[in-house]
Amino acid sequence: MSTKITQQTEGSLSLREPKQYHVYLLNDDYTSMDFVIDILVRIFHKSYVEAELIMIQVHQNQRGLCGTYTYEIAETKVHQVSSLARENGFPLKAVMEEA
Repeated sequence: MSTKITQQTEGSLSLREPKQYHVYLLNDDYTSMDFVIDILVRIFHKSYVEAELIMIQVHQNQRGLCGTYTYEIAETKVHQVSSLARENGFPLKAVMEEA
């Protein structure tokens, strides 16, 4: 006598791209333009020219887009901005918003 065994897998594996988050720098009246450029170069790896353009956007529009990242990376960059700004005596803030 032979026994037949079958196995079925229920459901399917579905992979999705992780959610993306925009990171913005916010304008304030105290942080120097040079410091904003330095943050953009050091933390967001922008060229000097890109950093100048974003800095102007922050100044004119009250905020400027620094980049779009996964949640963990965006959160890390927001914390890095906060830490460096505090260490240098500036109130510069970064925020993240779901893209």
